[in-house]
Formats: sequence, structure tokens, C-alpha cells
Amino acid sequence: MNSIFKKLSRYFCAKWQLAVLDLNTGRWIISSAVKNIPYLKAENGNGRHILIQPISASSPYYLMIDDLSIQTIQYHHKNHDGTWKPGRMVVETSPDNYQVWIHSNRFLFIAEKRYWLKKLCNDPGADPNNRWGRCPGFRNRKEKHKDSKGGYPLAKLIWVDWKNKALIPQVKSCCPDNTALLLSPKPLEGGVCLDKHISRSDYDKGDESKTDFAYAIALARRNYSKQLIRTCLVQERTNWENHTGCNRKTAYINRTIEYAVAIVQNS
Repeated sequence: MNSIFKKLSRYFCAKWQLAVLDLNTGRWIISSAVKNIPYLKAENGNGRHILIQPISASSPYYLMIDDLSIQTIQYHHKNHDGTWKPGRMVVETSPDNYQVWIHSNRFLFIAEKRYWLKKLCNDPGADPNNRWGRCPGFRNRKEKHKDSKGGYPLAKLIWVDWKNKALIPQVKSCCPDNTALLLSPKPLEGGVCLDKHISRSDYDKGDESKTDFAYAIALARRNYSKQLIRTCLVQERTNWENHTGCNRKTAYINRTIEYAVAIVQNS
């Protein structure tokens, strides 16, 4: 198991986390420290699922395709000579059923991920927003996989390539307009969100979400904390009709901030 954790850490550039999923009580996040392996094994033995994902700041650079057959994998993720395409990590989650992670060489917007998942024959019910994969080295505790002796299949690490990244073509129709402008907002100036030199209206794109995204990037470039960016967005946006409900609004704001910070950190 230590060896698997080492390989996972290399693949996710040491920026990953695990979660324990109890179908009755929910999911809780666990750090990827090796010292947590005994605890994870115990939870898995007690019927819980062990999951993995990159941390939120790295998530836009990873795509996970779920519920694949070996035939689909050979068609989409292998070259004609049988070698694996770059940036892949393949996990057999149950006999003849697979998940494939792809490490992209560039930032992927959620709309792009949805486009590529459809092309790559992903489980249509699995959305890429905050996706978790099954951790290799632990048992798949779904009841449908229980065998006649009461055992469960082991999720296996089939292949991992941490040396290369996949060159994923950009889907322009899935990206926010004026991307080049969003990546080059006004120079760093400092101040607070009510500073006369910067406000949400300065980044009006004629669309509420695009304006939020542009403003969040501008704030991140000025070294605003995530909490302060959140405060600015909440205070300065007046129309929330597309995000009714506290949970939807919070999820939208968090997602916008994470993507904006990721772009600034990697540009």
C-alpha cells in the first residue's frame, strides 16, 4: 500500500486527498499521509468506500472518466501499438470495469470536461464537478460486487504515468469569452474590495458569471485571500436569480474562486 500511495502522490504532484464514504452518513476527507493507511484499511473493512481526488486547486488539470470497459480503454487511451497514451492513470475498480484519470497539460473548464467526458464514453450520470475516483489498493464495497463467499473485489492500479501530461485540444465553445483579457486584468494595486480603483463593475462582461470570473481573477492577482474574494463577490453582485438557495450559491462562489486562483497560480 505504501508503494501505491507513493505512485499516487507522484501522479497528483503531491496535491491529492482521500475520502471515506459511508452510504448512510456521508463522506469525510482524509489527508494522503501514509500514516492514515491503517485507519483507511479499517474503515474499508467496515464496509466503507475509500476515494481519491486531486485537491481543488489542481482539479482543473485532471479529468476522470468512469465506468469504462477494456474495449473502450483500448480505443481511447492506447496507441495503435498498444502503448498507453500520456498522462493516464488506470484503475480497475471491479472485474472488467475501469476508471481512467487524465493529467492535462493545461487548465480545463468544467464545460470542457463535460464535452470530453461525453466524447470518451463516460458514465452519463457522472458529472466532473468535484469528482472522486476509487482508490486502488482498497476493496470495492458495493453490494452488487459481493461474491458467493462474502468477499469484495480489490481496486487495482493497472497503469500510471506521472512523467507526462496529455495534450488536450481546447474546446473554444466551452471556454469563457475574452479569456485573454481575463488573464491580463489591471496591474496589481492592493487595497480592499471597496477600493475606488477596482470594483466588480470594472469587469462587466454582459454576463453575471463571466463578470464574477473576471473580477475574481483580478482580485486574486492582487493577492486577495479567498475569503476576501468571496466577500467582494457577495457584496457587489446583486442578481442571484440563477443561484437560488444557500447551498447552490455557496457552491457556485467556491467554484468560481477556486478556478480563478488556479489560473493566477499557474499563469
